[in-house]
Amino acid sequence: MWPKKHPITDHKPRTKSPEQALASLMRLCARAEKCEGDARRLMRGWGVDPTAAETIVARLVKDRFIDDRRYTNLFVREKLNLSGWGAYKIRTALKRKEISEEIIREALADLDTDRLRDRLEEQLQRKLRTLKAKTPYELKAKLIRYGLSLGYEYETVLDAAQKQLSQAAQLCDEYSC
Repeated sequence: MWPKKHPITDHKPRTKSPEQALASLMRLCARAEKCEGDARRLMRGWGVDPTAAETIVARLVKDRFIDDRRYTNLFVREKLNLSGWGAYKIRTALKRKEISEEIIREALADLDTDRLRDRLEEQLQRKLRTLKAKTPYELKAKLIRYGLSLGYEYETVLDAAQKQLSQAAQLCDEYSC
């Protein structure tokens, strides 16, 4: 029987030379969109010298393997359409990825507020079907917490939650719930 290895103590950090890091990042960027922050984080994990890492990032940007604007626009579209995130949560995630405030502002300025509101209402409607609450107040509070956790503004969440509860009450009245 093979001896079991402890995942933390037996893990040796994989180090790469600057040339290996560049080649690896070129392959990664060819397969999936990456931002400068992702590249720097990966190179820190690979033990690449910070000055060499900056040179590599500059080369990747010059050769158009990395483009933070392109990455940000794709990220915003994906998180809005697939994950149902609101502007606040998207902004926070992009800041964590070290995207500049200017690029984030440009990408979020293109968002359609009506589309955001519709997406939030869809999310709340779906969530409403799974929630259990003893009082309407408790139900509304749960919907509001959920909407806020998705990264939408409080006023927008409040309006959407009230709309969903009103529609649910109307259905309940029609079918004598």
